Amino acid sequence: MASTEPTESKNGVDVEQLTETIDAISEDPSAGQFRFYAETEWTDALKCVTSIDEFDQAGERIRTREFHIEGDEPEQILGERTAPNAVELLLAALGSCLSVGYAANAAAMGIELDDLRFEMEGDVDLRGFLGISDDVRAGYDGVTCTTYIRADASEEELADLRDRVEATSPLVDNFSNEVPLSTELVVE
Repeated sequence: MASTEPTESKNGVDVEQLTETIDAISEDPSAGQFRFYAETEWTDALKCVTSIDEFDQAGERIRTREFHIEGDEPEQILGERTAPNAVELLLAALGSCLSVGYAANAAAMGIELDDLRFEMEGDVDLRGFLGISDDVRAGYDGVTCTTYIRADASEEELADLRDRVEATSPLVDNFSNEVPLSTELVVE
């Protein structure tokens, strides 16, 4: 019979379930291994649509086309600005990852969040993207992220929270460390 006792929730996160998940993955690391999949299809001009599919832990596709994300470019780069471009979506991914990390880690630390938001910005020099200069990166020169937080915790506790989140954030890791990328061209 399921327990009828309410579980502790902080920031909308079930702390008991979070602890159970951490324990389960600690005991069986394979329970924490996931494969993520995205498929992007060019639609017209500089537009595309990315579909996100869901896989189970065995790597089998459960759902196809679960989410759709549209992409376009600003008018200055010959787009129509109907959707964010890839580098903007990268900033959004960072903000999303940090938001999840702060909410879950704050809950685990017993910190109640009242308000949390992130501002991310980065500079891109189009000379790299357009192949004009080999001396200019095609991507961001750097990214700045400012976290605005209001919570029932001291500045020291919030600094500890920040350190914990940034040490375990997949996107901070991907930004900070080179990720091996393999590509393949299939001509149909």
